[in-house]
Amino acid sequence: MKFFRAALAACCLAACAGQTASAAPTGNVLFNGTITATCTVTINSNGTMTVSSNLQSLSSHNAGGSAGSAQVDTTGGVSLSVDPVTTTTVPSSDVTATTWTPTFATTGAQTIAETGTATALTVPGTSTVAINLAGTKSGTNRFSAGNYQATVTLRCE
Repeated sequence: MKFFRAALAACCLAACAGQTASAAPTGNVLFNGTITATCTVTINSNGTMTVSSNLQSLSSHNAGGSAGSAQVDTTGGVSLSVDPVTTTTVPSSDVTATTWTPTFATTGAQTIAETGTATALTVPGTSTVAINLAGTKSGTNRFSAGNYQATVTLRCE
């Protein structure tokens, strides 16, 4: 009986040797993702305005002044701009009109020459933004002694 079982097993093994094993079923899993155009703004430093020798310009471009700095990270497909200045603090002795002009420039993933106009950021990546502000007086008007402060909003949308 042992011989018979061994012989039967050998026959079955020989019969199956020429056949291939059936493949296990397979399936493909697809992955989709969507990234909307986006950006983030991180303020690195505030700016400093200094007055010109004729007292008609208070600007980050004047000697001793400095631009504010921000970092913009984007996917591209957005626009970078500065809003008009709406928040200012001036000394009570300064009663004449000041025209405030914010501008910006970028380096890094995208280079933009200094402008005050909304500009498309088409390239994904990180850019450093220099934000400048100039306040000007016209005619015979001059800046008064005291502390001045203005807020520039950098917008990326």
